[in-house]
Amino acid sequence: MSKCTKKTAIAVGCHPDDIEFTMAGTLIKLKEAGYEIHYMNVANGSLGTCKHDYETIVAMRRAEAMKAAAMIGAIYHESICDDIEVFYNYENVCKVTEVIREVNPDIVLTHGSYDYMEDHINTGRIAVSAAFCRGMTNLKCKQDYPATLKEVAVYHSMPHSCTDQLNRPVVADFYIDVTSTIQIKRDMLACHESQKVWLDESQGMDAYLDSMQKNCQQMGELSGKFEYAEGWIQHNHLGFGSPEFKPLQELLK
Repeated sequence: MSKCTKKTAIAVGCHPDDIEFTMAGTLIKLKEAGYEIHYMNVANGSLGTCKHDYETIVAMRRAEAMKAAAMIGAIYHESICDDIEVFYNYENVCKVTEVIREVNPDIVLTHGSYDYMEDHINTGRIAVSAAFCRGMTNLKCKQDYPATLKEVAVYHSMPHSCTDQLNRPVVADFYIDVTSTIQIKRDMLACHESQKVWLDESQGMDAYLDSMQKNCQQMGELSGKFEYAEGWIQHNHLGFGSPEFKPLQELLK
């Protein structure tokens, strides 16, 4: 059992810019509440381009993500694989478990199993398993961070468009008011300059920053009380903590 008493939270997103779209507002609020915050993209953004070679785009997206993390005082963690190689396998679970043990978080923010993209779904699955395996001493981790059984609460973000892979609505358990953070979220997202170009060319998203803000506005409308919000579903507590352990709801309600 860890003797660490500091409160920590980590956002485990898939690609560089995913945290900014659906998790950053809540992460900022946790920082304001005294948490040490951490930022990790599982994939390195290697396929997010129409013109750059592999080495160039990976370096660009890493620099953009590090700039965004630094903007809110988040500790940056390196990606572990290329885009479309976010497979749910033992190797990737071990790599993320190493990060979870290093951070020893009270809160994990990640994608849900209902997201529209396989990379996002697998990122959420990997993050859940990593948190679950945090105390398994025989897990074959390369980094020698001690196993921990500290309670951890895992929360899943809402997908883009608030629908799953089959266009069925996804409804949050609760909403976090991120109205005061919306400009910082825009500034963080603006750090990902390569993606504005890539999404304009590949998906026709002419309003990269406005799309994020509209998503938060939609969440705010669904909350029934906030102008801008991020929605969350808490993962089943079994294997993570007591059923009463709901740090995000209690801290930011």
